[in-house]
Amino acid sequence: MPVLLLGVSGGIAVYKAVELTSLLRKRGWEVRVVMTENATRFVTPLTFQTMSRHRVHLDQFALGQDWQVEHIDLVKGVDLAAVVPASANGLAKLAHGIADDLLSTTLLALRCPLLVAPAMNTAMWEHPATRANRETLLARGVQVIAPQGAGELACGDVGAGKLATVEDIAEALEAALRRGESLAGRRVLVTAGGTREPIDPVRYVGNRSSGKMGHAIAQAAQERGAEVTLVTTARLGAPAGVEVVSVATASELLSAVEQRFEAADVLVMAAAVADYRPIEAAPSKIKKTSDRLVIELVPTVDVLTRLAPRKRADQLVVGFAAETDDVLGYAAGKLARKGLDLIVANDVSRADIGFESDANAVSVLDASGVVLEVERAPKAVVAGRILDVVADRLNRP
Repeated sequence: MPVLLLGVSGGIAVYKAVELTSLLRKRGWEVRVVMTENATRFVTPLTFQTMSRHRVHLDQFALGQDWQVEHIDLVKGVDLAAVVPASANGLAKLAHGIADDLLSTTLLALRCPLLVAPAMNTAMWEHPATRANRETLLARGVQVIAPQGAGELACGDVGAGKLATVEDIAEALEAALRRGESLAGRRVLVTAGGTREPIDPVRYVGNRSSGKMGHAIAQAAQERGAEVTLVTTARLGAPAGVEVVSVATASELLSAVEQRFEAADVLVMAAAVADYRPIEAAPSKIKKTSDRLVIELVPTVDVLTRLAPRKRADQLVVGFAAETDDVLGYAAGKLARKGLDLIVANDVSRADIGFESDANAVSVLDASGVVLEVERAPKAVVAGRILDVVADRLNRP
């Protein structure tokens, strides 16, 4: 039985959350309800308690079972969390990490996927602050169930902001649950960041890769139930529940990946590995003594060329192609040349995506051609779309 933590914030649409609770229970869900004080002004806790068959949680300072702290106890054993309806105030608090009541405090302690279904006046929905908060949440991997595009609101205005239908919210939750189980029991090995090949103790040959895309993929894989190891050059912090191995150079990355490749079900090579390295690193800082400095470079190890031929029939190897021109052509060539199962191509000449950006737009290819196009979106969203393809391939009979 899937377990949903349902947060209910204040707004006239609260009664729809009661309908949602009833519908989900009929579909076999267990629903645990946390209400804000404002939500209780529209519907009483007793109503949700009756529909959910569970005590409704209201008090930030209440003790949980076995004398545990309430907001920590609530998230244990939860498969998904949702806020329905999510008010403009609720979105703002979540986006900025404000924890001043039981619901907002509980949401900060989550280790499971979160969906929010906003409901508010059109002007509030379209306000720049609300748009910015939505973008922040999307970038963190929160799924936003968009309100209905047009309709009469409780205030009499007509426009966007009306809560999505109960049926649409239930379908979004069930789809998220399926995604959350799509990599269960799988071992996913991800690489991220740009390698740094030393010139001397101070300088290096590198690239602009921030590691954000690889880190997003690692986090999304963990949220889909995988056991994830992330080999990274980036200093972005460890995604929740992910084993992190820090490396710097191409040879260090190869060594870390080789040690773990055989046990993995899928390797996602999101790292931007330098193609060349200095033939020899100077033991001390090179001083500026002339108008020219000539550094001889030699090729680095090619991680994918080394590992792809060794993959088992039940393993997937996914590469990345960051290109500035003929993106699909070069990506298809790399896929064939290195014997990959999938390749993710993106245009790094664009200023609004790719290296150092929080957003990306990609094409996913296999031997037959493009299998998925993802328009510009936060990297957390793009990561999820990529893993949808990966999970589909892994789970095929």
